[in-house]
Amino acid sequence: MTDIDRLRTLADLHGVATSYEGWDKTRRDVAESTLRAVLGALDVDASDEDAADAAIAAHEQAPWRRTLPPSVVTVAGTDRDVPVHVPHGRSVTLSIETESGERRETQQRDVWVDPREIDGALVGRATFALPTDLEPGWHTLIADVDGDEPSTCTLVVTPPVLSTTAALADRQRWGVLAQLYSVRSPRSWGVGDFADLADMASILGEDHGADYVLVNPLHAAAPRPPIEASPYLPTTRRFVNPLYIRVENIRETAMLPRDKYARIRDAARRLHRANTRTDSIDRDKSFRAKLRALEAVFLVPRSPAREAAFAEFRREEGEGLYNFATWCALTEKLSPSDERWRTKAAGPRTPWVERQQVKLAHRIDFHCWLQWICDEQLADAQESAHRAGMDIGVVHDLAVGVAQGGADAWSLGSALAEGVTVGAPPDDFNQQGQQWNQPPWRPDRLAELGYAPYRDMLRTVLKHAGGLRVDHILGLFRLWWIPTDAATPAEGTYVTYDHEALIGILVLEADRAGAVVVGEDLGVFEPVVQEYLASRGVLGTSILWFERDDDGPIDPAEYRELCLTSVTTHDLPPTAGYLAGEHIDLRARLGLLERDVESEREQDEAQRESVLDLARRHGLLSDDASTAETVAALHHLIQRSPSRLLGVALVDMVGEHRIQNQPGTDETQYENWRIPLADSAGRAVSVEDLRRAPSLIED
Repeated sequence: MTDIDRLRTLADLHGVATSYEGWDKTRRDVAESTLRAVLGALDVDASDEDAADAAIAAHEQAPWRRTLPPSVVTVAGTDRDVPVHVPHGRSVTLSIETESGERRETQQRDVWVDPREIDGALVGRATFALPTDLEPGWHTLIADVDGDEPSTCTLVVTPPVLSTTAALADRQRWGVLAQLYSVRSPRSWGVGDFADLADMASILGEDHGADYVLVNPLHAAAPRPPIEASPYLPTTRRFVNPLYIRVENIRETAMLPRDKYARIRDAARRLHRANTRTDSIDRDKSFRAKLRALEAVFLVPRSPAREAAFAEFRREEGEGLYNFATWCALTEKLSPSDERWRTKAAGPRTPWVERQQVKLAHRIDFHCWLQWICDEQLADAQESAHRAGMDIGVVHDLAVGVAQGGADAWSLGSALAEGVTVGAPPDDFNQQGQQWNQPPWRPDRLAELGYAPYRDMLRTVLKHAGGLRVDHILGLFRLWWIPTDAATPAEGTYVTYDHEALIGILVLEADRAGAVVVGEDLGVFEPVVQEYLASRGVLGTSILWFERDDDGPIDPAEYRELCLTSVTTHDLPPTAGYLAGEHIDLRARLGLLERDVESEREQDEAQRESVLDLARRHGLLSDDASTAETVAALHHLIQRSPSRLLGVALVDMVGEHRIQNQPGTDETQYENWRIPLADSAGRAVSVEDLRRAPSLIED
């Protein structure tokens, strides 16, 4: 076996792709340096021939060195065997402690597997069949071996299909896709907030008949300014950004002394002037003022009932909340470059951090309290949505990952890989590839941890959600890992995940929350991905502009049923801007095109015109239609699809032209995620103005 053969064999064993098919259908081999770097991030030494041979042998022997698998994820009602490894000749029994505390026995199957010599001793394998009538939930497998302490692992039984999806079959539903920070009211502090979300849901449900409102990820950023503008690059995906709190809606605000309340009202009034600005959202200014106000409100004594509710919230969120709040308090104390992050404060359980937790108890309490207030106001928003007639309500958005050096990277430790980041290979949408600067889940560590970090994140996000959009759900099948020293995003490779486990747990937690799930399944993927998602009741995503084959645009009548279909997405200009080719102008201005601009314009115009021709053939669009009429016609076109959910971008309802985000750029190149909502004339649009906006969906 040659060195490269060893390397490729080792990569295959660990789910690291040695080649891949790009967006242009060309097969590309992955560089040896990339394979070694990615394997290194999985703690696999492939530095030379001897190391690779040892790593191959270690991988083959790993199951025999442990009594039970790291964890077992299965589907309710299906047959599943569990291998149990014990010293040869020893007897073993396997039982199940269910989530409810019941003890269930399993039956050993008559399967003979030859014992193997491991570390100088013979190890045998017994095979047990799990009961097929186990209820979905989080259980524990217990292996009892004569003379030894019992061994345990997590057993997750997942529903075959998400039950909430079946409830959508009676009619086609539609909702609005919004960037919450961009939608202000006269009462906002310069940034859209949870109270604006509640009012927006009320208006869209009562006045327009919408069934849901889908908002950008609300995940937390840094605990103090400056904070990251992109909602898709959070510090944690589990907890919420206090930037969105409406201070006046906290019950204790009314109990402030008169002078302190006056200062908060003065601060709010100063920021109210920003609600009519249309140039850029200033998160830092708003967050700085809110933090001062929130610190004052936090000091107000809470009633016994309120104190009990806060204590219950802390118990429910447990260690995860405490670790997050600890990170926030430490971040206020230490600069990002402080050497103590790499020594004394390298994780949540070092002796130095434990001493700081005593000293910083007040600030830790404050950051826990902020999350409680966020939780209360999110619950109010969902209640307002249901009261307005929305049967789904607020749909949350789950980002792909988290920022390096953030709260999750600090508290979750080895569950996230080091030395690599997540991104995307070059494609027609971004011809230079994408670098997202996010550490990926380690698939091996997730299994060893019983998928607890993943479960806890989903539970918190789904707590007050009628639905969940999973950004880049393809990442639950495979992710593009890029070594941190790579020159370009193209120098990465795909790493495979146990999608049956990850999708199954997603379905289990969404089912328990009564939420629908939409997977953003755009990009390069194998056809089996969409088939598998549909089989588990997870909806996919269709964008009108992207639904095409070799013959041109696909007629919406041929779209998938289990799907959320919209005309556009936040990574494209609003439809009015797209029709004008503004995305090509922007990419050309930023140097993001690989071909000459005229060729790009010519191809883009031809593709856009082919979609407009499709609308004309359906009798929805006249040759002399205005921009507003064209936008409406395209939304009427997607209503011809069988898709169970339709999405209308809020920017299309109000006539906005500007793009919210240009992938592949940073804040020095474009005002990503800072564009306030405005109409076609460039005037600010408030929440109240939405009453007069056209729905774009025909009754």
